[in-house]
Amino acid sequence: MFLENTVNHTEKFGWIEVICGSMFSGKTEELIRRLKRAQFAKQSVEIFKPAVDTRYSDELVVSHDENEIRCTPVPSSANIRILATNIDVVGIDEAQFFDDEIVNVCNDLANRGVRVIVAGLDMDFKGNPFGPMPALMATAEYVTKVHAVCTKTGNLANYSHRTIPDDRLVVLGEVHEYEPLSRAAFFKERQKEKEAEKRISKEPNE
Repeated sequence: MFLENTVNHTEKFGWIEVICGSMFSGKTEELIRRLKRAQFAKQSVEIFKPAVDTRYSDELVVSHDENEIRCTPVPSSANIRILATNIDVVGIDEAQFFDDEIVNVCNDLANRGVRVIVAGLDMDFKGNPFGPMPALMATAEYVTKVHAVCTKTGNLANYSHRTIPDDRLVVLGEVHEYEPLSRAAFFKERQKEKEAEKRISKEPNE
């Protein structure tokens, strides 16, 4: 459970919160919930997302449950540092798609007294740490890992399995391209894929 820092009310300071997990785990939903609470408290809030993410809307952060909040799409993390002036709370969605400078940007904002809330995938479709997320999780004061439900076993899922034959690291998609899997189910699927790759490589060229 996330506990908001209420130790010292006289000192102006910031911190970083990271919400991470697989696809369909409710990361964006939790991000929107925290940001809307801050807006209700009359705090100045600014939300950013990578310009590459246009799945639902160009100027909205939208969860899979169609909960939404207005945001500013930016091409790089450096733009966040420029635009986040005189802001109490900064939200950043899909942080895994940003460049590594996002880590310095978040720390700079927190050092200026800003509450920074970051949401993103902690692992890519191969189960490897995704982009700047490990460094963000390491430097954050608070890390919340949320889980989806495995589509094959019904257990908690923390892997995002790609269901289409595409080996690019970044492939924007939804339920037709990805499914959340538990560790056991993900391991089995990856083994099947590796065996299929071996069979293809052994086939004679026509």
